[in-house]
Amino acid sequence: MNGYMMPFGFGFFSFWMVFWWILFLFIGYLVYQDAEKRGMNGPLWFILVILPMVGLLFLVLYVILRETTPAETKERNRALEVLKERYARGEITHEEYQKMKEELER
Repeated sequence: MNGYMMPFGFGFFSFWMVFWWILFLFIGYLVYQDAEKRGMNGPLWFILVILPMVGLLFLVLYVILRETTPAETKERNRALEVLKERYARGEITHEEYQKMKEELER
């Protein structure tokens, strides 16, 4: 080619292609970690985010659809609800309730 189609040469083009792939892999890794922390399917979202051409669309979808609280917080809240129900039914004493509540909140 005489320079009209690729003014910076093939080396410049390949540099930017590698740069974008590394950037998408990094963003995919961050999405993977966040999805796993929130109890969602991390590998699926990683793959969807790094797909060429549609990765940005799936990144936006992930940000919109992701869970608002991490899975650990949901589990802890559910455990506190069960504890309150047991106390309300009289299955445990007030002292047992307070002790278990403190342990769950740690």
